[in-house]
Amino acid sequence: MVEPDRNNFPNLLQDVKNYLKESTGMASPYAQHLHRLDRPVSGVVLFTKKKEYLKNLSEQFAQRLVKKYYLALTNDMPDQKSGVLEHWHRKEKKKAVLVPEGTEYAELVKLEYNVKPQGVYFLWEIQLHTGKFHQIRVQLAGLGCPIIGDALYGSVVDYKPNAIALHAAKLVIQHPVTLKQMEFIAEAEF
Repeated sequence: MVEPDRNNFPNLLQDVKNYLKESTGMASPYAQHLHRLDRPVSGVVLFTKKKEYLKNLSEQFAQRLVKKYYLALTNDMPDQKSGVLEHWHRKEKKKAVLVPEGTEYAELVKLEYNVKPQGVYFLWEIQLHTGKFHQIRVQLAGLGCPIIGDALYGSVVDYKPNAIALHAAKLVIQHPVTLKQMEFIAEAEF
């Protein structure tokens, strides 16, 4: 989990603060996450250590200026090996659904993908243009290609305990002061 919940499970925010305490000697260092990942997803999560950068970085996410790249493994190949997926998406309790345009509370979601064989599976390279609840998971499942290990969206193939084969591989932002483009990369285990 990225942030604390009411059950007090371990979370990245506390891990980052503990790391900063140990590495800097500060009693209570500042750290704040700029986005979240679903609990079973691995990869890059961006934190800021400077409160004065929070507004600028948050606005980059809100205005969709941050480039987000993911990798996923599926057991199935879509009809087209590359393309753009646009769907109307709505969160319903603990799951997302794809719904017809005009459905109440639905939002348009978009991603680009390229798929290639990887062993007996298929590797998806995804650029996420929006970032809604379980978006990639429900969009791939909507094509009949659920992510390996994602039983919630129809996968019957096991992955790792408490994980699915979805990985936030790269984030690209603009530094809030220097305005230089910055890339953050996390290698996938698959």
